[in-house]
Amino acid sequence: MVSIQQQQLESAPAHISAPVPSTITAHRGIDLVMGRTSLPAVGDLPLLRGPRKGDTRTVVIVFGQGQEKIVAVFAEVLGKSYRVKNGFRDVSSNDRDLVVGISATQAKTDIAGRDRTSIVAINVHCTNMGMPPDAYLSAQCDYEFLYTEAPFFRRDLSRFISHTLGQLNHHEILMAKPRTYIISTTFPDVHAALPNIDILTVGADAVEIRVDLLKEPLGDGTYAPIPSLSFVGEQVMLLRQRTELPIMFTTRCRAENGLFPMDNPDLYYEYLYRAIQWGVEYIDVEIWLPERIRRKLYEQRGSSRIMSAFHDFSGTFKWPSARAEATFRESARFADIIRMIAITNDHNENFELEYFRSKIKAEYPDAPPLSAVNMGERGQFSRALNRMFTPITHPLLPIIAAPGQLSAAEINQALSLLGQLPRKNIYGINTPSSRISTPQAPFYGKCFNELGLPHHFSVVERPLKDFASVEAWCNQKNFGGAYLYPAVHFQHLISNSAFFASINNGTGPILSDSVKLIGMVDTIVVQSKASFSASSAPSSAPSSPGHRQNSDSLGSIASSPSGLSPTTVMVFENAAWKGILSTLTRDFAPSAYSGRAGVVLASNPDDAASSLLALKALMVSKIYTVGFKASPAVARDFNLEPFNSLESMQKARTNGANNANHDASPFVVVSALAPEKSNLVGMLVRVFGSRGSSTSRKVFLDLADGSFPRKGDPKLIAEQCGFAAYGAEDVMAFTTVETLRLLVGQNVPYSFVRLASERPMF
Repeated sequence: MVSIQQQQLESAPAHISAPVPSTITAHRGIDLVMGRTSLPAVGDLPLLRGPRKGDTRTVVIVFGQGQEKIVAVFAEVLGKSYRVKNGFRDVSSNDRDLVVGISATQAKTDIAGRDRTSIVAINVHCTNMGMPPDAYLSAQCDYEFLYTEAPFFRRDLSRFISHTLGQLNHHEILMAKPRTYIISTTFPDVHAALPNIDILTVGADAVEIRVDLLKEPLGDGTYAPIPSLSFVGEQVMLLRQRTELPIMFTTRCRAENGLFPMDNPDLYYEYLYRAIQWGVEYIDVEIWLPERIRRKLYEQRGSSRIMSAFHDFSGTFKWPSARAEATFRESARFADIIRMIAITNDHNENFELEYFRSKIKAEYPDAPPLSAVNMGERGQFSRALNRMFTPITHPLLPIIAAPGQLSAAEINQALSLLGQLPRKNIYGINTPSSRISTPQAPFYGKCFNELGLPHHFSVVERPLKDFASVEAWCNQKNFGGAYLYPAVHFQHLISNSAFFASINNGTGPILSDSVKLIGMVDTIVVQSKASFSASSAPSSAPSSPGHRQNSDSLGSIASSPSGLSPTTVMVFENAAWKGILSTLTRDFAPSAYSGRAGVVLASNPDDAASSLLALKALMVSKIYTVGFKASPAVARDFNLEPFNSLESMQKARTNGANNANHDASPFVVVSALAPEKSNLVGMLVRVFGSRGSSTSRKVFLDLADGSFPRKGDPKLIAEQCGFAAYGAEDVMAFTTVETLRLLVGQNVPYSFVRLASERPMF
């Protein structure tokens, strides 16, 4: 089949005018929620990569015998009420704001005739009840959720439903990174990877499950020639339960260094489409597969993304050839990412690949991004230069997935030796009062060591009101960035420092769109002009082609005496709002917050800023404030309403009782008050405590530092009042993930942060 594929590609026209076919660009640059083809205003930009309304069809849960309670859990995660009905024929437009449950027995009678334009059907199966799920329902439903009853991982359900309904899009976030890596689990059984998954995935942006390498044991002591869908489904479920990283589903064929047979292409479709139904984020589709299969998978991919994969082990493939460009063009027809990998015989072929990469980028600017490397020891140089989903390995893996693979640490060490990753000084700038609560040097040192980064990290202190002292650490030749705890308003930094004020011809550093909205800076990012202009900017929001500035003026250091290089770009960022957003969406889909009301408690607007932005990103319709007064502009942009009395609180509390969908009563309460005010927080939590059915469960987030002594525990009170309660340690871990991504451009999973800080997830 590979030879047939080669013949087809070589017979393709050598010169086809760019841009590439419309199927490549049809899904790009469009806001599916609002139906816009142009980018929104700057004030809306931070939300573009955040939550969306997604699929608004009625969600129908098909459940098996004894699994009725899962319908209520789905409803709670989505923030909706639920109702059990006798069949799809009973589902009407009046159920659009509900989650509907239908038993498997009743669903079989009329599922095939359902209105797919208004109903999204999810087959739900508990693996504790036995496998496989009902084959007919698996095939008929749009999606399938497999879960374990004990233990039950609610965050797995939240991730599944947020992805399949298109409410969260991790792909856009990854595509904005300057570099991305994917690690392949080459274990014959995912169980073997789970004990070390937190360490294995440090530096990885996604994790690949090699289905062809899985070994399903049979009763006679042998292994199935092909792992069954039942076995593979459980493996995917187990992996997703233990990592928050996006998963890539791969069935590598024998001709491309895999074990999946090639005699039945329809078998590939069966497995790959089922992966889409399981909510797997990335689907690896090999280019040798018939066009009808590749087209069908692309059209049915939903929120999943297709990686078109080409591997050549012949040793005759040449990057400068017409065949290479034809392969790229054919791959681009039905792909969101293109992977091209070839075995190399000569070191110079790495330079030929780089020329091919630059040519593709120039001639096909609207094509899907290209991930291309050379295999073998001579091709390792190309792995250091590739920026898109570079395949990586890890010493703890049993085998490497392809010849010449390197770990993330080895790639970073190679980049350092090549002068592409110079040693930098990175700082944690604290105040004396925040010394206890902030991540310290040993943790960051552990991360840098695990990633093979050459940087040096130090924790330093500044007096609480001394903003000018920050300049001393930032105005250095080898300054590589810093986090600030607590956060500082950007105007305090610029107005108290001649250095910051001189940047960008006197206008100061670049402000990310989140900082433009809320003013608070907790991360100072430093990049070279070249890398900054090559990547999206700033990372809190996507850059608009119509608003991109010349890199010569983007936050560059003025020509006045300065320790920092004049080729440097400095960006003021905010990571905390994303830490809060990730915490709030860990067990709830974004739709649970959309259109609802929230409460934010804080002593001043600065302490409340990140919480306000996170709630705005979640499309909370109204935010009640306690303890602070926001500026008129912020109050207008964020739709704030202050609580002036106990009567106003009571009114807000009882609004839901007079509103059929309970949207008017506060659903989420966020407290940024200090630990010594925990009694007040506890009182307010009781005021807004949940009442009624389980679908009315609310959310409480306490940002107070738990290491300080306090009277009463608001989290405990919240849980007793029916809230799902989260604390500062959750936000701090997610914020650390975002901070490291901003400072060093690499991913350290939440699970590793909690593990390294001696607070394991499980």
